[in-house]
Amino acid sequence: MSAVEGWKTESLGRIANITMGQSPDSKYYSEEKNGLPFLQGCAEFTSRFPKHALYCSQTKKIANSGEILFSVRAPVGKINIADCDYIIGRGLAAISRAEIDHVYLEYYLKYEEPRFRNASQGSTFEAINSSELSKWLIEYPISRAEQTKIAEILSTVDRAIEQTEALIAKQQRIKTGLMQDLLTRGIDEHGNLRSELTHKFKDSPLGRIPVEWEVDELGKVAAFVTSGSRNWAQYYSTEGTLFIRIGNLTRDHINLRFEDIVYVVPPRTAEGNRTSVSTGDLLISITADLGIIGVIPENFGEGYVNQHIALVRLTKERSNPRFIGWFLSGHSGQTQFAKLNESGAKAGLNLPTIKKLLVPVTNPIEQATIAEILDANTNRVTALYAKLKKLHAIKSALTRDLLTGKKRVIIWKSNIGTKI
Repeated sequence: MSAVEGWKTESLGRIANITMGQSPDSKYYSEEKNGLPFLQGCAEFTSRFPKHALYCSQTKKIANSGEILFSVRAPVGKINIADCDYIIGRGLAAISRAEIDHVYLEYYLKYEEPRFRNASQGSTFEAINSSELSKWLIEYPISRAEQTKIAEILSTVDRAIEQTEALIAKQQRIKTGLMQDLLTRGIDEHGNLRSELTHKFKDSPLGRIPVEWEVDELGKVAAFVTSGSRNWAQYYSTEGTLFIRIGNLTRDHINLRFEDIVYVVPPRTAEGNRTSVSTGDLLISITADLGIIGVIPENFGEGYVNQHIALVRLTKERSNPRFIGWFLSGHSGQTQFAKLNESGAKAGLNLPTIKKLLVPVTNPIEQATIAEILDANTNRVTALYAKLKKLHAIKSALTRDLLTGKKRVIIWKSNIGTKI
């Protein structure tokens, strides 16, 4: 019995049927639809259902639709659900006809994955055998209604996670389209996206652009271009001023990220002042992974760049920093960096090369409007990622608490609802 009142502990083999996979001869495998879909191991697993590539015409061990597919070889403990009948190879087991709620068991096995992994290690080949899997202890509430309600709660959180992930993917597709349209066609004086059917365009070194746009070198629309100083490790500190490195830039957008922060106490010299940042400064990675773009936001405060980043201070009367930042992070900007890579600049870009990067120049209102639209999309995605992170934390806590009996689900006798 479980230490939790009203709960029980039983071996998996006592509460469910376990079918260990057996691989047919490879001559029976085919990509043709001859026989049943075949799964060898968890390499075909996706978030919930597997994605098979092969069929097998020799019937060996079968996982029926709805059964839990369990990986018995490295990585041990991964699971999926059979969305149809499958022939399973020796890398998998099928778990069926459980005496407890099937979805509850699915969540419990997912929760136990780290323990499965630990139990399978230490041998030459990471695996778990039939006897070990059959003896694995499962804790569960005796009440079937409580099992089902726990499964429903966790499923609800999973659906919220899936919906949020879908919204993120949608916004990212929207962003791709927006960048392609706004950074090549722009917006006219009426706030409409230009089209060659209704507006005049011209050829340029950047391709077809509106006649209202010009093309110039980055250095000619900049008041100042520099890069960070070397050998600043001596100034590292546990607190002080932010030291901006390539790790603080991202290809997802042009905002800075702060998951990994280094602080410095810089020298109060002309060299220190030269590498300090100001609002609107454009940052470009110039070594290793070339062309990652960032823009210093308003009210950023004191900060300095290291030697792997170029700092470009634009003449703001001509160029909106966020517009230029978005342009350089888009297709036309990244194409220029790719060509520089092909020409042998992988070791790094020098400042004269940075100054020769081509950028569009148009009226300040249009630049600001385009930047605002792309920033708004980024803000939506950022908010969705924050929501997703919170949902994952909620799921982790609920999974731990509900599947161990630390928190109980109480079924109201009136059958109106439940509470935790």
